[in-house]
Amino acid sequence: MIAGANSRVGRLLKGAGLPAAWAQRGPGADLDWPILDGPAPLTDWCARYGAPGALVVLAGVTPGQGAAIDDNRALGLAALQAARAAGIGRVLLASSSAVYGRHRAEPWAEDAACVPPSAYGQAKLAMERACAGPGVTMLRIGNVAGADALLTNPRRPLLLDRFADGSGPVRSYIGPQTLARALTALALAPALPPVLNIGAPRPVDMSDLAQAAGLPVERRPAPPQAIARLTLSIDRLETLMSFADTDSSAQGLIAQWRACQEDR
Repeated sequence: MIAGANSRVGRLLKGAGLPAAWAQRGPGADLDWPILDGPAPLTDWCARYGAPGALVVLAGVTPGQGAAIDDNRALGLAALQAARAAGIGRVLLASSSAVYGRHRAEPWAEDAACVPPSAYGQAKLAMERACAGPGVTMLRIGNVAGADALLTNPRRPLLLDRFADGSGPVRSYIGPQTLARALTALALAPALPPVLNIGAPRPVDMSDLAQAAGLPVERRPAPPQAIARLTLSIDRLETLMSFADTDSSAQGLIAQWRACQEDR
């Protein structure tokens, strides 16, 4: 089951055809479940249809939503409590690459010390620490193509930082179709680690992604606080699933985004 069907990532995963039961706050999915209201909707659904093998919690609060960022901790704990009450043995909680630090040339591995610079990263790390335990895996997800601030930004032209070497911001991305395959693999895996980075094998320059999408771009000198690289080591994930070369390319990511849009 996927909780957070009405999130940006959830809508893209629906477009990718991910075979799952879907839960969200309000009607329009298999289960109307406001997570903070308690476990009863989930336990009732599982009593009727049987407990799923895993609960994937995409529901959360991101900057600019008008809700308290600190609610991420409460949402994680409430979802975990509900899963336990419903007899669901595996919970995958969506965290973020924002839990890592600011400046690092090499990819971040899951065992690296986390010193998040943003309030959002701090809130997600607090959620991780509160919810850690048996049967729980934290998914430190990189940028999801089509759900991130680049491709959803209405500004034209897009404004992108240019760093001293001429590059734009470099990030670990994953396409919605690849993410759907990853979640399926994790739901079916015999065992999972407590923390797992989620991204494609090769990071992408955001300026290349904008170009592949045909979006006009304006460049500016990067301010001192800008993060040039935030990339993830996915060695653990690669033991659980395989990737195609196109999963990491700017063109492949844009193709996945366009294929999964609800209004296509």
